[in-house]
Amino acid sequence: MAQSNAIMTAHVHFVEDRLSLIHIPLKCYAKYVQPLLQLLNPVDPIDHHVNGDGSSDDDSHSVTPWATQHAFLNISITPIECSVVCSKALAQEYFAPLVPPKPKKPAAEADQITISSEDFVVISVEGEGLDAGQRVLELTSPLAMAGISIFFITTYFSDYILVPLKSRSAVIRALEARGFAFEKSAEAYVNVAAHHRNASSTSSFDAPLPPTTPPPTTVSELQARTFALLHRHAIVPTVHRDIRLVQCAGRRDSLGHGGLAAAAAHHDLQLQIGLTRCLVRPPRFLSLTLTAAEPPSLLLERDALPRFGGPDVLLGSKLDVLIPISLNLAPLPFEATGIVCGVAGKLVGGGGGAAGGDGQVLRPVEMSYLSTARAGTVMVDEVDLERAVGLLNAGEFGLDVR
Repeated sequence: MAQSNAIMTAHVHFVEDRLSLIHIPLKCYAKYVQPLLQLLNPVDPIDHHVNGDGSSDDDSHSVTPWATQHAFLNISITPIECSVVCSKALAQEYFAPLVPPKPKKPAAEADQITISSEDFVVISVEGEGLDAGQRVLELTSPLAMAGISIFFITTYFSDYILVPLKSRSAVIRALEARGFAFEKSAEAYVNVAAHHRNASSTSSFDAPLPPTTPPPTTVSELQARTFALLHRHAIVPTVHRDIRLVQCAGRRDSLGHGGLAAAAAHHDLQLQIGLTRCLVRPPRFLSLTLTAAEPPSLLLERDALPRFGGPDVLLGSKLDVLIPISLNLAPLPFEATGIVCGVAGKLVGGGGGAAGGDGQVLRPVEMSYLSTARAGTVMVDEVDLERAVGLLNAGEFGLDVR
C-alpha cells in the first residue's frame, strides 16, 4: 500500500498527571544540575504530595525502579536551551524554590528560569503503519486544524503530545471529529481509519491565548500562515552540521520484564551512571524521556555514547546518524500554532514540485521532531540533510536556512 494511503492504527490516551514546563537558559544551567539529578531519583513522584509549606506527607522512598517512577518526564538540552517537562509537584518542590525574584528590567527575564503558570497534560500515542515523519503530521492534524497549541516529542517507542490542561475538552472534540473512537473505560482513543496526509501544530512556551484569527481550513493555508509568521519574526532554521545524533533506548529487561538478573542490573546501573554523567557535564544535545510504561528513551550525540559503558547498555542503531535543525521560537506570541505543520509538512510532504539548486525535483524527507519550552528541533538523516535544506528554502516563503 502506498504510504500516502497507509492505514495507521493509533492508541491515544492521556497520561494522568498534571505537568509543568520549565525553561532553563543555558547560561544558568549549572545552577540547576542538582534538581535535574533529583528528577532521576524522586520520592514517590506519581503519588507524592507536597504541602503548601513545602513539607511532604511521605518521608519514605519509593521502591519503584528509578526509570519508571515518573508518569512522564522529559529533560532536553539543545543548543538553544534546557527544557524540562515534569510533574507539577516536582517542579514546585525542586525548581520553584530556586527561581530568583522577577527582575525590574523586562529584558533580563530572558536570562532567567521560567516555570509555566498553566498546567499541562500529555497524550501518549502508540501507532503503527507510518514512519516517524508521517506520524508527526497525521497524529496532530486534527489538533492543528482546531487551532489547539501543542508540543510534540518523538521518542524511540512512542510519540507524546503535550497540551494545556484547559484545552483537554477541545482535544477530545478534535480527535472525535477526526474519527477517533473514545473508549471511556480506558480513556483512550483508537483510530483505524485511513488518514489523508495532513498537518500538525506546535506551541510557544506557555499556554496559548485564544487565536486572534480563525484556524485555517486547509493544510496549505496552515503552512502558508506558518512560514509567513516565521518571516515576520525573523526566525531562521539553524542546521547544526557538527552535532551527530542517535536515537537509543534502555533495555526492557532493566524494567524487570525478564532476562538474566545480573545482566539487567548491570545495564540499569550503567544507564543511570551514563545519564548522571550527561547531566553533570551535558553534551551539546540530549533528550531523555522517562515514563511509567516504557524503558528510557534517549536522543543524544553519538560522541556521548561512551559515557554509558559497553555497547549492550542501549538499544538502537549507533550508525543511523541524525542532524538537528533548530528554530528559536522565543520571539513568537504564546498563541502561535502550526510550526510543526509548516516545517515538517514541507519536509514530509515534499516541495510540491519545487526544484533544488541542481534543478532536480525535491523528494520528501523523513524526519522526527522535538518540542522544547522555547524552541523546536527537526531531526533528519544526515544523507537527507541537503535535500531537507532545499525543501525549507523552496517556495514563496522559503527560509534562508543557515
